[in-house]
Amino acid sequence: MSAGAIIVWELLGTAVLILLGNGVVANHVLRKNNGHNAGTLFITFGWAFGVFAGASIAAPTGAHLNPAVTLGLAIAGKTAWADVPFYFIGEFAGAILGAVLCWATYKLQFDDHPEPADTLGIFSTAPQIRNKAWNLVTEIIGTFVLVGWVLLSPVFESGEDGVPNFGNSGLGYAGVSFVVLVIGISLGGPTGYAINPARDLGPRIAYAFLLPIKGKRDADWGYSWVPVAGPLAGGAIAALVYLAVHNLT
Repeated sequence: MSAGAIIVWELLGTAVLILLGNGVVANHVLRKNNGHNAGTLFITFGWAFGVFAGASIAAPTGAHLNPAVTLGLAIAGKTAWADVPFYFIGEFAGAILGAVLCWATYKLQFDDHPEPADTLGIFSTAPQIRNKAWNLVTEIIGTFVLVGWVLLSPVFESGEDGVPNFGNSGLGYAGVSFVVLVIGISLGGPTGYAINPARDLGPRIAYAFLLPIKGKRDADWGYSWVPVAGPLAGGAIAALVYLAVHNLT
């Protein structure tokens, strides 16, 4: 596949993921919405099904939507290193676009919101207890589960007894959505489970430089490296575990 095609498909899929993911948080946070104060499960399900929608759109490129996934697949030998920059460009550009579209959808609610300084959380993650070293560990673990599942869970194969093992193929992209759902429910409490550098940094950039939200706060750049470095490390570790396991067989 050409570099341009990789960028376009990843951009479209990631933009939809972020539009729906940031959108469900905006629906919860901003007043005068039907989903105002709907709660954590509301947000977690919204993000999970946003993954399904975005991944289904980006199927021609394998639907990475996440630099940590791209890095893990490259280390595992499943994505060409030459293609990695084009995946990254599409993912980060799509994340910025999705954040802008979320703002446009909720423009009236942003204008009416009485506490504009709390709107960064609609777009980017933040820890409940700020300790960057442990916040980093949390993001590494959550992303390890995600990328480890992508690499280690079985694909379709015909069993020796004639009974097929459908693996991930029976669920399609719903499978990874379920994994994101359980990561959010089980591991998302401490840091908001970025588990995706583009998901956090792209909207943070849009918030800081593109979105005209009157009274907004700073973009918390001092923390911004954690949801980038943690997921990349988690994806890399998952790939190394995958290679180690397969070298044993």
